Amino acid sequence: MLEVEEHIQTVERLRELLPTEGFVNTFLKVSDRLNDVARTFIAHCPFVIIATKSSEGLIDVSPKGDPSGFVEVYDDKTLIIPDRLGNHRVDGFHNLLEDPNVALLFIVPGHGDTLRVAGKARIVRDAAISKRHAVNGKEPLLALVVDVEEAFMHCSKSMIRSRLWYPDRWPARKSAPTLAEWVIATVDREQTLEEVQDDHSADENTRLY
Repeated sequence: MLEVEEHIQTVERLRELLPTEGFVNTFLKVSDRLNDVARTFIAHCPFVIIATKSSEGLIDVSPKGDPSGFVEVYDDKTLIIPDRLGNHRVDGFHNLLEDPNVALLFIVPGHGDTLRVAGKARIVRDAAISKRHAVNGKEPLLALVVDVEEAFMHCSKSMIRSRLWYPDRWPARKSAPTLAEWVIATVDREQTLEEVQDDHSADENTRLY
């Protein structure tokens, strides 16, 4: 185990190091519903990260993306997220069948602030929802309905520090490993890297919707 100087184990010690004084708005900005600002932000959002937890405590974080506004604000307490074709692992769905608690992080490209939402989620199959969320004539089989319990905007400090939206600070595209390289490193199959990459490329071209 990693040896450290101090293991923070109480709220009291945490707040001694990170006091709340001077951060009034940080704690007062939380809403139990989606206001007009949240609705507008979600309407501009093409990307959301969804966190769920299994009964064993393992956390899963899954990215979801579609054209801007793909997450439907049904009302100020309800969100609907269509489920698109994927890899059929459905880790998040498995988790939600065991624990309905869910957290969402909405990200708008080029925007520093993010929107955080938390609540309870359920997996649904509904013809009307599927029809509303069809893309290129393809209807989602399932959808995630989130009952909102908490929502608030998060500041842009992480985006500023990471220079996330500054292309001149991005690493060379081919310098970072790919999913195909991960498969070759972890899966015992008699395929070359090129064959695995071809499979993934074909999947991207034919199974997005």
